[in-house]
Amino acid sequence: MESESELVPFPLLPTPIETNYRACTIPYRFPTDNPKKPTRTEIAWLDLFLNSIPSFKKRAESDPTVPDAHVRAEKFAQRYSEILQDIKKDPETHGGPPDCILLCRLREQVLRELGFRDIFKKVKDEENAKAISLFGDVVRLNDVIEDESKRVESLIRGIFAGNIFDLGSAQLAEVFSKDGMSFLASCQNLVPRPWVIDDLETFKVKWSKKAWKKAIIFVDNSGADIILGILPFARELLRRGTQVILAANDLPSINDVTYPELIEIMSKLKDEKGQLMGVDTSKLLIANSGNDLPVIDLTAVSQELAYLASDADLVILEGMGRGIETNLYAQFKCDSLKIGMVKHPEVAQFLGGRLYDCVFKYNEVSS
Repeated sequence: MESESELVPFPLLPTPIETNYRACTIPYRFPTDNPKKPTRTEIAWLDLFLNSIPSFKKRAESDPTVPDAHVRAEKFAQRYSEILQDIKKDPETHGGPPDCILLCRLREQVLRELGFRDIFKKVKDEENAKAISLFGDVVRLNDVIEDESKRVESLIRGIFAGNIFDLGSAQLAEVFSKDGMSFLASCQNLVPRPWVIDDLETFKVKWSKKAWKKAIIFVDNSGADIILGILPFARELLRRGTQVILAANDLPSINDVTYPELIEIMSKLKDEKGQLMGVDTSKLLIANSGNDLPVIDLTAVSQELAYLASDADLVILEGMGRGIETNLYAQFKCDSLKIGMVKHPEVAQFLGGRLYDCVFKYNEVSS
């Protein structure tokens, strides 16, 4: 944590938090399982993280900010692989039993100990520049849709299309290294509805009848995800009079956008009047979530975010890490939306859906 202040629970979680909230969506083990033996689910996830090591090692090797990056990247691969193998032998080692939060944390720890602060920096900068150049076109395409229900569906499809830019997924990291990805083609090529969790029709009805006062959006990846997916949607909320808080990571983790990066992106997208393609942004705030992983445990957020969120009436968790692998079943004191694309076969299997299926889970709280 760079902002040294203590982390606090997200204020919109129902209390008592101990009995009402569990961050991880997938049950990795049950009380009846042998504590000294990894479960089948744990093994599948340990393998998933083992399989991602080569793509992380490759990024680390080419980090220009780290002296002898090659040697250190090799050390990272070795050390992290040993940790995962240890956990396979005894699930209680290294702070286990393992879940996706612990496995992400251990990976970041090893990288940071070896001096790697942000191995995806170069690709994030490139993807941000590309997406910034397309932002105006994407916004104009949505603005010409007169039917409100069709426009919000188009914006949501844009969030899914943007969410494909995820280098934490080994398969997608491979696709990106080959040929990048076209945002508009991705919008057209989403898996057909109904999606594995599909509350879009209910949400569209609410959208036409309800205006939220304040929305908190936990954002995910850099590039097309934040710039072409989330920001056009946030702009639409602003247009409707909603105050929008974008909550971004404190520290770099895979290709997730960080708080300082998001501030920089916004300064490039706003015009000299401080507007976002003609929409006033005085009700848009960027907050440091206090998080440093691609997943999030909402019992530990920054005090700044907790203060800003206390009177929000809509919480949006976007992306597979924050909205599916963690928090899919999280309940809030207000309306909530979990939106993301399924990019790991293990998650698809758990949900009973397809790889690259979409999750759009809307929960309304009766006031």
